[in-house]
Amino acid sequence: MDRILIVDDHAEIRRLIRMTLVCAGYHMEVIEAANADTALELALALRPDVIVTDVMMPGVLDGMDLCRMLKDDPETAGISVVLISGKSDAEYLSAGRIAGAGAYLVKPFLPMDLIHALEDVGAVA
Repeated sequence: MDRILIVDDHAEIRRLIRMTLVCAGYHMEVIEAANADTALELALALRPDVIVTDVMMPGVLDGMDLCRMLKDDPETAGISVVLISGKSDAEYLSAGRIAGAGAYLVKPFLPMDLIHALEDVGAVA
């Protein structure tokens, strides 16, 4: 079974992502975290196939840090990462690519944008 980790400090965004997957007919094990610190622990322990993470969150780590740390670790480098953020300027988009994200979505995003991003990173067919 495919496993996805959804990371956002807003429960509504996590719920939107979960419902998007359900409505699109994907049967994935969904794990949720409210911050990148917890997400890193979950990613190391559970090895999700894909992580959809907000960029700006409270805590020591943000979504960019999470992505960078996962991509720098040979054990987790293969996990696909989709970043989501309210920031759409070129600096953030470039930072996301440098961190190793496979896709970057700007909030607010349409549910089909998420599905296309997951398809682009090979998380769903």
